[in-house]
Amino acid sequence: MSQTSTIESNATVSTLQLQNGQIVSYKSNVAKDTGEIPIIDISGIFSKDIEDRKAVAEQVREAASRIGFFYAVNHGIEGRYKEDTFEQARRFFALPMEEKMSVWTGLVPNEYYNGLCACGRLPESRNRTDRALDLSEAFNWAYDAQYDPAAVDKERPSISIWPDGLPGFKETLYAYHTQLLMLARKMTRMFALALRMPEDYFDEYVKRPEAAMRILHYPEQEQPLSLQAPAEEQNGIGAHTDFECFTMVTQDDCGGLEVLSRSGDWVKAPPVPGALVVNIADCFMRQTNDFFVSTVHRVINKSGKERYSCPFFFGFDVPSCVSKENPMKYPVMTSGEYYKFRVDRAKSSGLGN
Repeated sequence: MSQTSTIESNATVSTLQLQNGQIVSYKSNVAKDTGEIPIIDISGIFSKDIEDRKAVAEQVREAASRIGFFYAVNHGIEGRYKEDTFEQARRFFALPMEEKMSVWTGLVPNEYYNGLCACGRLPESRNRTDRALDLSEAFNWAYDAQYDPAAVDKERPSISIWPDGLPGFKETLYAYHTQLLMLARKMTRMFALALRMPEDYFDEYVKRPEAAMRILHYPEQEQPLSLQAPAEEQNGIGAHTDFECFTMVTQDDCGGLEVLSRSGDWVKAPPVPGALVVNIADCFMRQTNDFFVSTVHRVINKSGKERYSCPFFFGFDVPSCVSKENPMKYPVMTSGEYYKFRVDRAKSSGLGN
C-alpha cells in the first residue's frame, strides 16, 4: 500500500498527493455512512449456467467501474479460516518487539514486519507531514508454490521469512492464503466477463500470480502519536491505493475502513458478516486503461478495541483495454514489473510500504 502526502488544506477542501502521483481532494475528514458500497452475492460464479455467472459479472462491472469497491458474500470460504488467521495474528503481534524485529521489513528486499511507530524505532506514516504517525503494524508473506494446489512450478522459490517459536503460524496463514488464492483465480473469470471478454481470457496469466497476504494489528486509537497533531489526523493507515490488480480484505467486527468516493466524501465500509471486501488496485486500473477504478481508502480505528484485518493482494498480467475510441494511456508493463516499481518507490521514500 502506498503513502500519501498532504499538500494543501483549507476550510472546505483538503488535497492529498498519493505516492503513485495521483492528486485527490476530499470535503471533510469525517466519514459518512452512506451504504454506497454494494453487497454482491457472488455464489453465481460457481454455477454451471453461464447466465448466472454473467449476472454476477454485470454487478461487479458496475461496482468496479464506479467506486472500485464491493462486498463479496457467499464466496464459499469457511469462516474457520478467518478465525484461525486472526488468532495467529494475535499471537504474533503479542510477541516482544525484539522477536518481531527479527522479520523486520528493513532486513529484506520486500516487506514482512512493519512495526508500530509507538515503539520509537520505526517511524512510519502514509502522511508525510509527520504530524500523526500511522498507528498499526503488519506482517506480510508472499506466494509460495508449495501451498498452491494449481502451481505449474513447485520449485519456484518463496521469498518470505518467518519468525521462530510460533508453531503452526506459517501453516495456518498459508491455509487461508490457499483458499483465497483459489477464489481469486475464480474471480478473474468473473472480472473477464465484467470486461466483456471471454471467461477464460485471464486463465493463462494467473498460473504464476503475485499473491501476497498481510495480517494487520491496529491498537485502540486514544490520542495521536505526536502531541502536535490534532486527534482527527490520527490514522491506523493513512489514505492510499493498493498496488496489485485487486485486493480481498477480511475484516474483524471493529470497523474503521473508509473509502473516498468520487464525490469527495469519505464513506464508511463497515464489516458485513461473512463478507470479503474487494477493491480494485492500481495495476488493474492501469491495465484496463482506467475502466476499472482504484479508489483511495484508509483505516481509522475508533472502536475502543484492538482491530485486526487481513488483506490478500492478487496480481497478474492483463492485456490492456485499448481501442481507437479509448487509446492507450500507459506504457506496457507487466504486473510483476509494476509491483516491483511501486515497492521500490515506497522503499526509497524511507517511510515503509
